[in-house]
Amino acid sequence: METAKSNTKLVVAGLLLAVFMSAIDNTIVATAMGSIVSDLGGLDKFAWVTAAYIVGTMAGMPIFGKLSDMYGRKRFFIFGILMFLFGSVLCGFAQSMEQLSIFRAIQGVGGGALMPIAFTIVFDIFPPEKRGKMIGLLGAVFGVASVVGPLLGAFITDALGWAWIFYINVPIGIISFILTMKYYKESLSYTKEKIDWWGASTLVIAVVSLMFALELGGDQYEWNSTPIIALFASFTVFAIVFLFVEWRAEDPILPFFLFKRRLFATSQILAFLYGATFICLVVYIPIYVQAVYGATSTSAGLILTPMMLGTVVGSAMGGIFSTKTSYRNLMILSVIPYFVGMFLLGTLTPDSARMTLTVYMILVGFGMGFSFSLLPTSSQHNLESRHRGTAISTNSFVRTLGMTLGVTIFGTIQSKMFTNNLTEGFKGMGENTDAVMGNVSDVSQIFEPSVRANVPTVILEKIIDAMSNSVAHIFLLSLIPVGIAVIVVFMMGNTRVTVSENGDDEAKHDSL
Repeated sequence: METAKSNTKLVVAGLLLAVFMSAIDNTIVATAMGSIVSDLGGLDKFAWVTAAYIVGTMAGMPIFGKLSDMYGRKRFFIFGILMFLFGSVLCGFAQSMEQLSIFRAIQGVGGGALMPIAFTIVFDIFPPEKRGKMIGLLGAVFGVASVVGPLLGAFITDALGWAWIFYINVPIGIISFILTMKYYKESLSYTKEKIDWWGASTLVIAVVSLMFALELGGDQYEWNSTPIIALFASFTVFAIVFLFVEWRAEDPILPFFLFKRRLFATSQILAFLYGATFICLVVYIPIYVQAVYGATSTSAGLILTPMMLGTVVGSAMGGIFSTKTSYRNLMILSVIPYFVGMFLLGTLTPDSARMTLTVYMILVGFGMGFSFSLLPTSSQHNLESRHRGTAISTNSFVRTLGMTLGVTIFGTIQSKMFTNNLTEGFKGMGENTDAVMGNVSDVSQIFEPSVRANVPTVILEKIIDAMSNSVAHIFLLSLIPVGIAVIVVFMMGNTRVTVSENGDDEAKHDSL
């Protein structure tokens, strides 16, 4: 899909703003959730706020990716911005948890268009030798947004109120809209195909079922309860139907032929594995800092800055050197420090110095950063324009799925391990610990300085040990998917970006 006379600098600025706005949303909202629940009530429904956004995003990604291949990028990117802003404004005006959940779903639909199409537009408007740097820039923004979100959310909520975490999107989105609308000159030529409505419908139902099962299981309902079993059954049935429909569809929303390419298939596996483990870092490092070092929630968010810096450097290096060597070699440079850093985080104890934690975070951030720029690039590598949207949306979808499964699975394990550690630690201490034991499930309160000061030292030490041990074990368990990623990286083949005299990407793909 060619473009003519686009002001690439201003277009990229618009894309960066949209990616930042979309990527930061979930983490910034999570930080403000305590204030939201306090204001709106509905503590039993707060999980739906996050679930609704994730469902909207994941359902929208593959659909908008395919539609952008068929009818052009610009119209659906603009639609994504407007839908995201519309949902943001509605969220700020929400008067109940039910309303907020519905409005978050609207936001999510818009977000599902922004991320994948932004990466695809970069591929459309830049030649191969420049794509790496631009994708690296987008990847760095994604990584920064994921880390900055908690800190920004805490600051805005304290200073202006929780509604402003949604209103802040309006000026950012308007600037992105103007820059993209005015300066992105897209060709009107496109390949008209049939829309795979059956595939889209079954995919959405399967995703919705899975997301709500994961969000509500173990929290609102027991894992073996009828509603959760029914949701998993619904996911299984509709996922099977989706695969059957896609296999027979004339123009499938997810072409299976892409997975016959070694580079594409391995890139999706890596996106899933990296997503599942990265979310653990974002969630549990702040909790560890707050629990062990007694930091405030704002300081706990700030502690992620070293990891953010490592992520930016890794993402930039991945983009810059993507034309110098193979994707596999660069991902080796990614996965080794990522594995080592995760292992070192697993050795943390209450006696570990903060500087030690900082060094470990820089290491894992550096390793993770490569994936933000390289995996979207390798997913689209050497594909015709009419397949790029589908390819990048699949990569974004798989990474988000990995994050959702990761935070659910590891969260359940950590919570159980924390409870067991407390039970073991408090054995023989008598009934005086009962009052404290009733509050330890709310970590954000028990480790606030005002609350912490009133907890007896001997009990506080037990809680700190329990939390430190449970979080460190989560990082060690994360070595399992990271170890699998090491194996997958070596299966990527020797594909690399090569540029011909006319600027076309000439590299060939290895088949599975």
